[in-house]
Amino acid sequence: MIDLGISKMALIGAVALIVIGPEKLPRVARTVGTLLGKAQRYVNDVKAEVNRSMELDELRKVRDSVETAVRDVERDFQSSAKEVEQALSGDSGGDRVLSPVTEPAPVYPQYRHPRKNWRLKQGAVPQWYKGRNGVRTRALSGAARVARHRPRKFN
Repeated sequence: MIDLGISKMALIGAVALIVIGPEKLPRVARTVGTLLGKAQRYVNDVKAEVNRSMELDELRKVRDSVETAVRDVERDFQSSAKEVEQALSGDSGGDRVLSPVTEPAPVYPQYRHPRKNWRLKQGAVPQWYKGRNGVRTRALSGAARVARHRPRKFN
């Protein structure tokens, strides 16, 4: 990479000031800055794309290895299932092997709608619990609360 120190930057600035002139130098500096920024963003985008493609290749390799492992396990399972099936269906010496008894599928009860009124808000604490423990079920306004706790007049 190009090694730009302070002395080299000062030399470039002095030459630019002489060649371009003091009136056009700020505009040229802005243009050069925007072009350098665009070039830097482009380079960063290319780097990110290369990294993504490398990660994608790695993921494809992992996926292929997992798929081959799944195929091997499936093949082993099928071969062992065939062996068990052959052992169960074949006669060994006069003993007859019975096929396994299949259990009936479990019967689940049919869905019933709970018949709740979904518009009615239900509290988390049941009303019977609130009544038993003396929990307030209705909110009082500020004036009602003051009136409730105001000392009574005796006649």
